[in-house]
Amino acid sequence: MSTEAHLVLSHTSKRRGSVAKLEAMIKEAIARGARRQVRGVVTPLRRELLRLRRKMAELHTTVTTLRRNAEGWKRLMAAEPAIPQISEEDAKAARLSPRLIQSLRTRLGLSQTALARLVGVSAPAVAHWEAGDSMPAGRNRGSLVALRKLGKREVKELLARRVKETTARKPHTRKRARSRTRSRASGGRRR
Repeated sequence: MSTEAHLVLSHTSKRRGSVAKLEAMIKEAIARGARRQVRGVVTPLRRELLRLRRKMAELHTTVTTLRRNAEGWKRLMAAEPAIPQISEEDAKAARLSPRLIQSLRTRLGLSQTALARLVGVSAPAVAHWEAGDSMPAGRNRGSLVALRKLGKREVKELLARRVKETTARKPHTRKRARSRTRSRASGGRRR
C-alpha cells in the first residue's frame, strides 16, 4: 500500500469519526429539545391533576358528611313519634293537677323550659300550670298524660331530638348594631 492510499484511508476514518460525533450531538440536541417540549406540556397537566385530586378528596369528604346526615335524618324519620300517642278519652279521663304536673316534671328531671319544649308550649305556660293559674287542654293535655308513660332516658332522647329539629329549622337572624339604636333614641346625637 502506498502512502497515498494510507493517507486517504486515514482521512476517511477521521471523517467517519467526526460524522459519528456530529450524529451523536444532533441526536442529543433533538432528545433535549423533545424533553423540554414534553416538560412544557406535562408540567401544567401535573398541576391540574394535583388540583383535581384535591378537589376529589374534598368532594369525597362532603359526600361522606352528607351521607351521614342523610342516615341520621332517615333514622329520625323512621323513629317512633316524639311523644307516644294516646286517645282523647284517656287524656280527658286522666287526673291532672298542678302538683301532679310538677311531680311529673321533677320525676323526669326536666326544667320548666324543657317540659315546655317537649309539649310544644312556652315555659311560662308550664309555670302557670304548676301554679294552678291555668290547666292544659286538648293536645297539650294529651302530651302531658303520654309523658307519664316514659322514663328519664326516653325523655332525654326526645328532648335531644326536639332540640335538633328546632335548631335545624330556626333561621339565622341578624341583630342590629347597638350604635344605630342609641343614635336613634337620642334624636340622632352622639354622646
